[in-house]
Amino acid sequence: QVQLVESGGGLVQAGGSLRLSCAASGRTFSSYAMGWFRQAPGKEREFVAGIMWSSGRTRYADSVKGRFTISRDNAANTVYLQMNSLKPEDTAVYYCATKRVLFSNAVPLDDYNYWGQGTQVTVSS
Repeated sequence: QVQLVESGGGLVQAGGSLRLSCAASGRTFSSYAMGWFRQAPGKEREFVAGIMWSSGRTRYADSVKGRFTISRDNAANTVYLQMNSLKPEDTAVYYCATKRVLFSNAVPLDDYNYWGQGTQVTVSS
């Protein structure tokens, strides 16, 4: 059974930084993509960043390019989202997710199968 556990959310002032972690278990993730998504109140869930577990190839939403960095620690089965220069509009519940990807090195934007419980990020102005 795949389990994803997020941590690292909190309250930060605009311009500050946070690092989210997603600890994955229950599977060998070498053929998987890992993604971070977020959902703000009254809005749809949106893709933030993703990484291919084996190659390390990454993909970002335009709204976070240059501010957020996704990375992974293979030995620890953990994916990170370093968030810098945070803005009030980054306030949301952040979720990590994973899906198996075969015959492609492209980070998928949707149809992720497994999800964590989410962690709240609040950026004050």
